[in-house]
This record gives sequence, C-alpha cells and structure tokens, in this order.
Amino acid sequence: MAFEPITTQEEFDEMIVERLNRQKENILKNYEDYEQLKKDRENLQNELLVMRKTVDAHIAEKENHSKELEALNAKIKGYELGRMKMKIALENDIPYSLADRLKGEDEESITRDAKTMSEFVSKGKPVAPLKSTEPKISKDASYKKLLENMEGE
Repeated sequence: MAFEPITTQEEFDEMIVERLNRQKENILKNYEDYEQLKKDRENLQNELLVMRKTVDAHIAEKENHSKELEALNAKIKGYELGRMKMKIALENDIPYSLADRLKGEDEESITRDAKTMSEFVSKGKPVAPLKSTEPKISKDASYKKLLENMEGE
C-alpha cells in the first residue's frame, strides 16, 4: 500500500471522522473500564473497612481474654498460696485462724515465718502427770462413809 496524499477537504474530513470515531470508541471503552475499576475499588474499600472492624473487634476480644486470664491466674495463685500457708501452719502447730498471717511468696519463706510464729503461739504440749492425783476410793470406804452418815435409831 502506497501512501496517497489527501487532496480535498472531503477526503480529509472523512479521514478525521473515522479517526475521531475510533478515538471515541477507545475513550468509551476506557471509560467503561474506568467505571468498573472505580466500582471495584469502592467495593474493595468497603470490604477493607468491614475487615478492619472485624480485626479490631478480635483484638479487643483478645485483650479482654488476656485480662481475664491474668485475673484467673492471680486468683489461682492466691488459692494455692492460701492452701500452702494452711498446710505449713498445721505442720507447725499454728492455729487455723492465724494461718493467713503467715508471710512469704514461696514455701521456704512461709516455713521460716511459721517456725518463728510457732515459738510465740505454741503453748507447749501438755505433760502427763507422773502419778494420779485422784484419791483412791475402795468399795469398803464407800460403805463406811455411808454408815457413818447414818444416825442410829
């Protein structure tokens, strides 16, 4: 195909109209693609907002669970410490009502405190008497006493 020069205005207008129509089709096609991309972008932004809200909710829920877990672990530690104090107090003859006064965070320190407290609290174990302090009463002595108290007739 050889190059043919444009010699008339009509030929030029015809070529320009054809070129403008092609350009218009491209623009419309690009515009449709642009509109679709714009809609897709809006949809993705909306999805992103929903996902961010979901993630934020999960993060807040995780923090609440973490705080609850810490509180429960502290409660368990308190129960275990109380049980340990009670056990050590009973081993060292400290009354039940004074077991919660023992100080310390581990078994060794609580035991030291219990030994110190038991020196002040313990009254000592009662010592059995060496011999009976009860008077011995025989059957005959009972009858004699009864007869002595009787008045004669």
